[in-house]
Amino acid sequence: MSSPSHIPRPGPNGASTPAVHKVTVPGLRARKLAGAKIAALTAYDAISASIVDAAGVDVVLVGDSLANTTLGYENTLPVTLDEMIVAVRSVRRALRRALLVADMPFGSYQVSEEEALRNAVRFVKSGAEAVKLEGGAQRAPLIRALVANGIPVMAHIGLTPQSVHTMGGYKVQGRIDEEAERLHNDARALEKAGAFSTVLEGIPAPLAARITAEMETPTIGIGAGESCDGQILVFADLLGLVEGRTPKFVRRYASLRETAVEAVSQYAEDVRRGVFPAAKESYGVPRAEATGR
Repeated sequence: MSSPSHIPRPGPNGASTPAVHKVTVPGLRARKLAGAKIAALTAYDAISASIVDAAGVDVVLVGDSLANTTLGYENTLPVTLDEMIVAVRSVRRALRRALLVADMPFGSYQVSEEEALRNAVRFVKSGAEAVKLEGGAQRAPLIRALVANGIPVMAHIGLTPQSVHTMGGYKVQGRIDEEAERLHNDARALEKAGAFSTVLEGIPAPLAARITAEMETPTIGIGAGESCDGQILVFADLLGLVEGRTPKFVRRYASLRETAVEAVSQYAEDVRRGVFPAAKESYGVPRAEATGR
């Protein structure tokens, strides 16, 4: 039996909370048709998911960027399926409204169609409502197979981080006519195979605009200009939680790393000076026990 897309959820002590209009795969297509932009963001745990969902973001991607933003890897390639599954489960527990998409990590869908299907099923059983995978028209048969088995797929073309070695680094794609035509054809092939949405990463804005205008399903841009049907950024980049330079397409809406370092430094200083904890942060003994009466 299916559930309604907007239902009251149990709150603290069993009390019901206001109805939440759930974002769905068909709902994203309806947004494109209505000309409504789609806001997407990554999340990797219950805390970040709770923040993103409360802010009204439409799509939450448990991205393989978990590898370098959270787990400390150099790039996205080392992150494992099991690590991604843990993140998906954590995010699922905190989401109420946003559509939850899980990134299929490198190695989880390249070996065989059967293994890819098995791994995608694991994501769905862990709470994902769709999966995302990278690659052009060569992924069409796999997308067709996943969709045929009830697993919605978000495609991803352009600058595909899992192909960093093939591309020779994180470089903008589609700047020459041959590449642009290939990406255009890739987008159409993946949509035809059943992808409900396509991420366009690191491609010229005019090319992204052309692809978006010709597709019936929504495009989600990251470094692809303003004409895409939606945009996605990495949670840590948006909030300024990481050190060093960020890509040109990132807009930092806060500088939380500086705030956090300052707060932790103050805590450490208070501990060293003996002013934390103070009496108000300590527990006393009931009067009767203190006097022995």
